[in-house]
Amino acid sequence: MTQPLDLPAEDVDFLISSHKVDGTPVRTRDGVALGAVSTFKIDRRTGQVTYVVLRIGGLLGIGQTFYPVPWSALTYDAENVGYVVSIDKRLLEGGPSFSGSTEPVFDRAYAGRVSSYYASVA
Repeated sequence: MTQPLDLPAEDVDFLISSHKVDGTPVRTRDGVALGAVSTFKIDRRTGQVTYVVLRIGGLLGIGQTFYPVPWSALTYDAENVGYVVSIDKRLLEGGPSFSGSTEPVFDRAYAGRVSSYYASVA
């Protein structure tokens, strides 16, 4: 039988359902609105979030571009109820991306390209 987590009252909401994260605002380190969380990429074996896909630009869902970035590049800003990305916007926009209709197969090769890009600009 699984034991319940013994959490202090202020930590009760430290977990969130993945569907509630879709649309959470993402800002630059300077506080400039950048886009929103679209989805997570989760390692099937460990259950850990490895990448977050950011949705940037467009109007009413048209013309949006999606950027997979390492989960470690984001931090949660509780005061502004959103995420802050540590990657410069120009570097982010130069990285791997796709449109909504052309999402790549996120296999090891593609994940390697994403990791290699961000390792090279870090």
